[in-house]
Amino acid sequence: MTDLSTSFGVHTRQEIFSQPEAWRGVLSALDAEQQAARTLYTSGRFDQVVFIGCGSTYYLSLAAAAALQRVAGVRACGLPASEVWRNPFALPPGERTLLVAVSRSGETTETLRACEAFRRNGEGAILTLSCYPGRALTNLGDLNLVFPSIQEESVAQTRAFTGLYVATLALAALWADDAALLDELHRLPDALAPLLAKHAPALEQLGADLSLDRFYFLGSGLRYGLACELSLKMKEMTLSHSEPFYFMEFRHGPKSMITPTALVVGLVSEERRDDDHAVLAEMAALGGRTLSIGAHQVDVAFGSAFSAIASAPLYLPFGQILALGRSLAKGLNPDRPEHLDAVVVLE
Repeated sequence: MTDLSTSFGVHTRQEIFSQPEAWRGVLSALDAEQQAARTLYTSGRFDQVVFIGCGSTYYLSLAAAAALQRVAGVRACGLPASEVWRNPFALPPGERTLLVAVSRSGETTETLRACEAFRRNGEGAILTLSCYPGRALTNLGDLNLVFPSIQEESVAQTRAFTGLYVATLALAALWADDAALLDELHRLPDALAPLLAKHAPALEQLGADLSLDRFYFLGSGLRYGLACELSLKMKEMTLSHSEPFYFMEFRHGPKSMITPTALVVGLVSEERRDDDHAVLAEMAALGGRTLSIGAHQVDVAFGSAFSAIASAPLYLPFGQILALGRSLAKGLNPDRPEHLDAVVVLE
């Protein structure tokens, strides 16, 4: 009889470690659409940009909106697609909106319905970002961008999330005419590959420590949506208690959950490094374990070669590897998490 456990996580592992090449594919595809993307944005005279998604891509929307506001100075927000579909007050009336609909599959019902509702009731244009050509979503936008290099076999998103996130950062750079940021993003894949080789073994080993029973992912500003996504990966792939918080908010009640079996993962920023480290030190003093990820003076360092915006995707693979190690140590199959499907299709 074949031991099926030997094949657990094969796709997830390949998708995590192939992210450098996957990101190159995203940036190459977007390079070919630069003029169309610029024209859509500059000709629209939009009052706001609203990113929508479901699950992982909702958290991506939070992160993308925070980055766009900072890079381009435009009002932006991230919403669950279901809110735009079902809540008539989700978008302010009378404002021209660029709706950016993000979906790995291009078939998620809430996202499709949100685009259709926006066409009926909204004012503005739609940009769609997805991974598979010929899907329903790719017919709903004024511009539809598809990134085949980040397609996945696994249910839980890893390279699809990071690749779509890189795409939103590149769009922000294009819309802000920030050539320096765009150049940084093109250098990211080469920077990630050696970092994965350096840090992956220790992170996978930490994830496999089954004495840990709860996880908290902390991130502020640009990194809050990323903390949400990494917390979701831990839930999906390992069936573990996991929650995201802003750094300083963790002091306001949630720190009561700290025990010696809790791991607090901090996505440390250079701009708020002292504040972030102070929170982590306090949780360690309460008896919790901590893991810090950031540019330098952290447990997992990716260096200071990139700006805060460009370096944001680098946090993600390390949290994904942590979840991979835990999933396999628990005898679970991260390629096929319990009760989940790759796409939610409603009747």
